[in-house]
Amino acid sequence: MPIKQPVIAAALVALIAAPALADPIEDRQALMKERGQIMRTLGPIAQGRQPFDAATVMAALEELNANAQAHDVATLYAAGSEGGDAAAAIWTDMDGFRAADERYKQGVAAALAAAPQDLDAFRASFGPAAQNCGACHESYRD
Repeated sequence: MPIKQPVIAAALVALIAAPALADPIEDRQALMKERGQIMRTLGPIAQGRQPFDAATVMAALEELNANAQAHDVATLYAAGSEGGDAAAAIWTDMDGFRAADERYKQGVAAALAAAPQDLDAFRASFGPAAQNCGACHESYRD
């Protein structure tokens, strides 16, 4: 039985409209929750509470980089999407927030590019990214 054109048209409209129906607060919270899970892998290693394993670190840094690059400020923090754990300072200091986000993204990308093979190298490459993550929370999270 052939599929009728109205069914195809309706499916295409639904597919195109789906991103417009997304909730930026829920989307950014999900992204940050994922980021937190990845940091719970990397943080204890950097602190020496878990053993360093290059494969584990690299896999987590790859996930963290993908997460960081998916953090689209324009979409996730559009005007009218205030709320959640996001501080009002994001919308009153959008340039500062964008700069903080960019520093974090660059720090994560640099940590991944460093491909640390021992604990000292990992700490040196991951430290700036972790500091940028924390600094953003201080200014832009309620």
